[in-house]
Amino acid sequence: MKKQTLRLNFKKKRSAFSDVKVQDLSIDIANQVLKLNIWDYNNFHVFFPIEKNNEIDTKLIIQVIQGKDKNVILPKLNLENKSFVNFLLTDATLLKENGLGIAEPQSGIQINENQIEVVFVPLLCFDKSGHRVGYGGGYYDRFLKKCSENTIKIGISFFDPIEKIIDININDIKMNYCLTPNKIYEF
Repeated sequence: MKKQTLRLNFKKKRSAFSDVKVQDLSIDIANQVLKLNIWDYNNFHVFFPIEKNNEIDTKLIIQVIQGKDKNVILPKLNLENKSFVNFLLTDATLLKENGLGIAEPQSGIQINENQIEVVFVPLLCFDKSGHRVGYGGGYYDRFLKKCSENTIKIGISFFDPIEKIIDININDIKMNYCLTPNKIYEF
């Protein structure tokens, strides 16, 4: 299937989830994070969810990372050039919800893309080759191109992979792993 069709289908599937189901599946995904061999790294990029869209509760993943005494880096959207500014999450970080409903850091210690070692990437669905369908803005593909080629890219999804995304292009960045509530997929 093509990305636009997949985007619509998976948004619809996810919107049918109850709050309890979203929370239960998010816990299962956070437990999958614990099984990954990523704990020798220090700088982990994680996004906050848009809760009204039934996105995975990444606050649980942040708790796992902090429990391992690792650094959490949060993105702040720059809508003008469709990019991120990345900030280290500290006790002093002031978060404010943006117009899309995403909690973002307002200021703090800025982190360059090449310092980020592991990125948790939002997605609606992924295929058996590690390609993903996001929201269509290209934010993460642009961001990941600025990261080191050794940066580990981990997609997180409520759903198992589809067979193949038909309209992959040269700007699409493949994942190294995708996590679902029941399984870790490695590419």
